[in-house]
Amino acid sequence: MDLDGLKLETPRLLLRPVRGEDFDAWAAFCADPEAMFHLGGVQPRAVAWRSLLTVVGAWHVQGFSFFSVFERESGQWVGRVGPWQPEGWPGTEVGYSLARVAWGKGYATEAAAACIDWAVDHLGWTDIIQTIAPDNTASQAVARRLGATLRGPVRLPPPYENQPAQAWGQTREQWRHNRLQLRR
Repeated sequence: MDLDGLKLETPRLLLRPVRGEDFDAWAAFCADPEAMFHLGGVQPRAVAWRSLLTVVGAWHVQGFSFFSVFERESGQWVGRVGPWQPEGWPGTEVGYSLARVAWGKGYATEAAAACIDWAVDHLGWTDIIQTIAPDNTASQAVARRLGATLRGPVRLPPPYENQPAQAWGQTREQWRHNRLQLRR
């Protein structure tokens, strides 16, 4: 797979595989207590570096991972969205996490929709989930806008096994129907 040429475009966003040059914005995101509240908490730069390398490595080992998301107009890095399935994960997830500067603009829904399309069309995924903390109402609202429904509690693999999480999801067929609704 040509990772250098891979990009997804939406009306307002550009998504491409995470690169080392994204690290400063990534680390700033990981240092933000509000942005990281439901993602395991603040990460110091050294831990953020390791998390970035995990995502870059997943692209090479699995052929998919989070994309870096940029505003097309400004070129600003605004988050990470994409297919995700680490060892022991409860399903094939398209996850989303955005920097606070991007909250409330509909970017999570826009980017996640493009990533679900890509996961269904290029990876052949037949089921897509989002794992969301029970009190993360903002992420639940995005999942609802995408057409996902609450499936119930799931157990995450170590070291996250004690963090409460719920699976929201839909099948490929449900997504294709729901995608039509998003376009209207």
